[in-house]
Amino acid sequence: MELPKQYDSEEAEKRWQAFWEKENVYAFDPDAKAEIFSVDTPPPTVSGKMHLGHALSYAQQDFMVRFQRMLGKNVFFPFGTDDNGLATERLIEKLKNVKSKSMERKAFVKLCLDTLEKELRPTYIQDWKRIGMSCDFSLYYSTINEHCQRISQRSFIQLYKAGREYRKEAPVMWCPECQTGISQVECQDKELDSHFNDIVFKVDNKDLIIATTRPELLPACVAVFYHPDDKRYQKYKGKKANVPLFDFEVPILPDERADPEKGTGIAMCCTFGDQTDMEWQKAHNLPIKSALTHDGRMTGIAGKYEGLPLKKARKEIINELKEKGLLVSQKPIKHSVNVHERCGTEIEFIHSKQWFIKYLDLKEEMLKWGEKLNWYPKHMRVRYDHWAKGLQWDWLISRQRYFGVPFPVWYCRKCDEPVLADEKQLPVDPLKDAPPIKKCPKCGHDEFIPEKDVLDTWATSSLTPFLAIELVKDKALQKKLFPMSLRPQAHDIITFWLFNTVVKSQLHHKTNPWKDVAISGFVLDPHGKKMSKSKGNVIEPQEVTRKFSADALRFWAAGSKLGEDMPYQEKDVLTGKKFITKLWNASKFAFMHLADYKGEKPKKLEIVDRWMLSGLGDIIREATESFKVYEFSRTKAETENFFWHLFCDNYLEIVKDRLYNPEKRGREAKLSAQYTLYHSLLAILKLLAPILPYITEEIYHSYYAGKEKAKSIHVSAWPQPFKSDEDAEAAGNLVVYAVEAARRAKSEKNVSLKTPLKSLSLRGKIPKEEFEAVKEDILAATQAEKISYKQLDGKSEADFEHDLEI
Repeated sequence: MELPKQYDSEEAEKRWQAFWEKENVYAFDPDAKAEIFSVDTPPPTVSGKMHLGHALSYAQQDFMVRFQRMLGKNVFFPFGTDDNGLATERLIEKLKNVKSKSMERKAFVKLCLDTLEKELRPTYIQDWKRIGMSCDFSLYYSTINEHCQRISQRSFIQLYKAGREYRKEAPVMWCPECQTGISQVECQDKELDSHFNDIVFKVDNKDLIIATTRPELLPACVAVFYHPDDKRYQKYKGKKANVPLFDFEVPILPDERADPEKGTGIAMCCTFGDQTDMEWQKAHNLPIKSALTHDGRMTGIAGKYEGLPLKKARKEIINELKEKGLLVSQKPIKHSVNVHERCGTEIEFIHSKQWFIKYLDLKEEMLKWGEKLNWYPKHMRVRYDHWAKGLQWDWLISRQRYFGVPFPVWYCRKCDEPVLADEKQLPVDPLKDAPPIKKCPKCGHDEFIPEKDVLDTWATSSLTPFLAIELVKDKALQKKLFPMSLRPQAHDIITFWLFNTVVKSQLHHKTNPWKDVAISGFVLDPHGKKMSKSKGNVIEPQEVTRKFSADALRFWAAGSKLGEDMPYQEKDVLTGKKFITKLWNASKFAFMHLADYKGEKPKKLEIVDRWMLSGLGDIIREATESFKVYEFSRTKAETENFFWHLFCDNYLEIVKDRLYNPEKRGREAKLSAQYTLYHSLLAILKLLAPILPYITEEIYHSYYAGKEKAKSIHVSAWPQPFKSDEDAEAAGNLVVYAVEAARRAKSEKNVSLKTPLKSLSLRGKIPKEEFEAVKEDILAATQAEKISYKQLDGKSEADFEHDLEI
């Protein structure tokens, strides 16, 4: 079949997507005997649209998976979407201009489910298909569907029975905007402007100046602390300080956690302003006074400030301190503040009853678990280790929201004893379903209260290996799929997804969830800055694929190594588009000359053809080894260079004479060129197939599909290296040297490349008889009228030398 003049990428992409789905090209085969390669890819959060960071990370995942499939492995590569929890709630609130807390719970949950099903998921999943992801989309899960709820609730029940979960009233990190407790991993550090306010406390009617950035927490002050070695304040030991404006006394206590260099060197302890406040309260058994409500307003202990939003209360308290002469000074500072990564709101610490997974006692084991994983690149393990070492809290897994996986728990109305669902009931919703028992096992009472909180989305997302594997119902096959082969993901979720998934897998199965982890980088704007909507520098992958094609986008994505942050440069995508055009045109030329080729092998391969296959064999070996350790960028660079410079610029030019003039060069010489052209182009297409799935499939089906056994290039066998041939490589290099020398000379003289050379004198280290074997190819490719050759002795530094005349 003759290829059209131009490649229509938009039409081809739609056609091949439909073909791959109809023919189940990427489907996992539960009955196959081949080695399984199982992939736990993080389900992307349904946020309306794929962004360029997604495109980079998921395209890189797909390169690795496609290679393994072509090695003959039975690839298990399901696709999921993460669409439960706070991220989805906030998206629906924004899209529908509603507030979950202002709606009936049932109505809001229905709104979320309907919007996901009808408006968001279909187009969102299509974005992933468009960039050529070779997932088995028939193996699909959503983190809010019944399948996932069942597994998530089962995990909760099993960990509770194992003594790893507990419910406790304690100070927790709280987001006043989202009105829910959050975990340590959901916090980000943000540099903010603030003030140290030097405030007058009274001790025995004398002034004691205490600096604070949180004057609104004065009503929650429970103690004042100084460092025991600080001579300035040792005289206050055992005394009490009067809190300004609120007129109550608190003890003055020594503690080594007080910083003599911070502020005035003496600090007020409020319950709770920060982590140190919590440590002081626990160590000194101080009372708990809550100054803030769940929505960030002042409580009744603030007196006339009750009900004011936090920042307004701060402003008014500062004004009153000024009016009464109790504010000595204000010093502007910049300090690092914890904010909620979902909304950017400053985190508060609020006393609240929550569910936790106990894991702080496992920090040493966590480091050992991380050490057992194969990290690509290796240095990414540092992020895992740093996070494990820095953990300060058990994992808070309850959320005071509506849209999430329900806790499978009820409580005895009389004694508050938790009653868990039976695993056979799952999934359950305690707000709708009855508990599995009639009476409390602890006190015998027969009334129960359902848990209203939902599970943290990470409590479910950390189970993705099992959410994926249990889509397969055969228990024996499930065991073969676990531990999984690979977790590919971006580096920003090492502390989220990767860490929590390792923890859950170890707690449930005492083993890591995967063997390898491959970590991709971020996409930066063309100036090396992080992309964000607020900066107006976001580039959408949908625009890139429309303008250049999905393959061109993937070509760009293959240009960075694992773990590297990469700036988006349109010129790199344009290079990909040009490469695709070159591949199309080279194939068009090849198929024109292969129209009469019947697949036979020549009696003898010409030396230039042996050179081509030998060099290509080296590329295949290097590409294979690179892909095995997920170094797809090296495979791309090596194959691109070989195809462009050796195959197109040189080999195709060299063999034209044999292809066009069989009557002059002989039928066997043409057959040798056809054989080599057939097999070298097919091998190049296969090397590129993991990176450029659409164009390689189009070219494969235009000619090779009727001659090869595989219904798709993507399930064809990865190319085997051709035999190395040092003699042929040396002779072939002489031909390339001669062709490039002639080309360069004609270019310098601004004459046509078809201009004949009057003479060409070559000198090289290959034997004269090998020169004679390539002489006709050199004459034809250089248009030389006369040619001579002299063999150099072994002392010469150069491999080749030449003189020529135009």
